[in-house]
Amino acid sequence: MSDRKYRQRGYQDDDQSKRHPRDEQRQGASKDRAPREFRKANFPGFREVSRCMRCSQVIDSAVDDTQLCTKCGSPLHSCGQCTWFDTGARFECGQPIAERITPKDGQNDCTYFELQRTVERETGSVGPQNAKTAFDDLFK
Repeated sequence: MSDRKYRQRGYQDDDQSKRHPRDEQRQGASKDRAPREFRKANFPGFREVSRCMRCSQVIDSAVDDTQLCTKCGSPLHSCGQCTWFDTGARFECGQPIAERITPKDGQNDCTYFELQRTVERETGSVGPQNAKTAFDDLFK
């Protein structure tokens, strides 16, 4: 019987004389090759945007007191658009306000207003403009 429990090559081999000749060929071949170059990962980027709370239209970062959404017409200077809007806080605001502002989706002149910004993944890609070009590109 053998002195080892497992007889596979490489399992606790201390004796160099028991090596297989194919192992030496493999080791020599890897030394001759250049190191493998890995492809760079093509991860999508991230961007910080503000969106309308009703229609999700992208909003410019500068919002004045009377500005309306260009798509749905809802007021942008409202509690629903604010960073401090919190349904679990007193008067639904994260700042110490004296009285409740209603309606939350209506125009107001709160001094604590900051436009809410969210981080989104950039998932869009620039592709062909029409369906025929997209179909032809599949077979290139």
